[in-house]
Parts: sequence; C-alpha cells; structure tokens
Amino acid sequence: MLKPRKVSGRGEATGGTAHYAFGALEDDMIIKHRLLTRTTTTRGEPPLKKLQKKFTAFALETEKDAENYADCERLAKAFLQELKTFELPLVKTKAVIDANVREKENFNELNDEINRKIVEAQDDIEDLKRQLEESKVERKHKEECETIRKLIAAQQPRSETQKLINELEKEIAALEAENTASSRTLELRRKQFALLLHVVDELQNTIEEEQKSMVEEMRLAMYENKNIVEDVATSSEAIAMVID
Repeated sequence: MLKPRKVSGRGEATGGTAHYAFGALEDDMIIKHRLLTRTTTTRGEPPLKKLQKKFTAFALETEKDAENYADCERLAKAFLQELKTFELPLVKTKAVIDANVREKENFNELNDEINRKIVEAQDDIEDLKRQLEESKVERKHKEECETIRKLIAAQQPRSETQKLINELEKEIAALEAENTASSRTLELRRKQFALLLHVVDELQNTIEEEQKSMVEEMRLAMYENKNIVEDVATSSEAIAMVID
C-alpha cells in the first residue's frame, strides 16, 4: 500500500496543515485504492484481505478429492456473506460519490449563477455610479438655480424698480436742467465780468488821460501865472522908475 511521505515545513512548525509529497493525481489514486481495498480502517484486518482469505479457503476446499460438500457449502456461504459485507460499504461509497457529483453539479450551477449575479451587480454598480454622477450634476444645477431664485426674490418688484428708475430719470433731468441753467448763468456772469473788466480798464485809461491833462493844464497855468507875475513885476518897476 502506498504511503505518502510527509514533508516538514513552515506550516508544520506553526501548527498548520501538513503537506505531503504526492500531487493531486497521486492523491486521487491513493484515495481510490483505499476505497476499493477498504484499507482505511484502523481496527482489525482489512476487509479485502478477509475476503481474500475466505475465497482462498473456499477454493482450496473445492480442490480436495474428499467428499466435503458440507464444508464447501459452509465456506461458500461464508465467502458470500463476506462478499456482501464487503459490497455494502462500496454501495454506500457509490451513493456518497453520486451525491457528491450531484452536489458538485449543483455547486457549479450555483457558482455560475453567482458569477452571473456578480457580473449583473458590477453592471448595476457602474450604472448606479453613472446615475450618481448625473444626480450630483443635477443637484448642483438645482442649488445654483435656488441661489439665483433667492437673489431674485431678495430684489424689489419690477414695478417698484421701474418707479425708482423713473424717479431717478426725473432727478437726472432736473439736475441736467439745473446744470444747463447754471452753465448759462455762469457764462452770463463771465461775460459781465469781462465787460466790467473792460469798462474798468477803459475808465482807468480815461482817468490816467484826465490826470495827464490836468497836470499839463496845471503846468501851463503855473507857467502863465509866472509870466503874469513877471510881467506885473516888470510893470511895477517901470512905473516906479517913472514916478521917481
């Protein structure tokens, strides 16, 4: 009987599962051999060896020349009984194998179903991600619209705004008219001031001319008076000389 050679390693040192030197195919062959030979029991003689002894005893008894039909019949019954005993675990093992095969098929179907659902779930996740991104964009747009709506709601009604605009336009028109009137008044005052400066300049020139004329007249008058005085003095001297 084949016995696996135990390989010591890290798993054994740490209390893990022991590793064996057989491959997967060799393990299957060993398990199949043990099931067929029923050598997995740890107590008593292996069933196959017992069956072999029963058959050998029956065959040896049939080869004897003596009349031993009773012994042959007894050994044959013992062999058949042992054969039935040997077949019963095989039947049970076959039932277990069939159940395992069905379980494996069910597992494969379940695995395929799980894989299909995983793929569907991944597709659903991707779809939900896309919907989430679209929802985020839509929510952002709604928040922006709500902000704009609040700003609009905080403003005055259009009628009041138009009324305020009309009042401002009237004020602007009044200010423009006042500005125009002020500009005209300023221009008039500028012209009057220029005229006044011109008149003052002319008056100053006239005064200067009159002063010059008065000075000249006074100078001439003084010169004439001087001549008169001199003439009077000369005449007085002449009269005085005549009298003397």
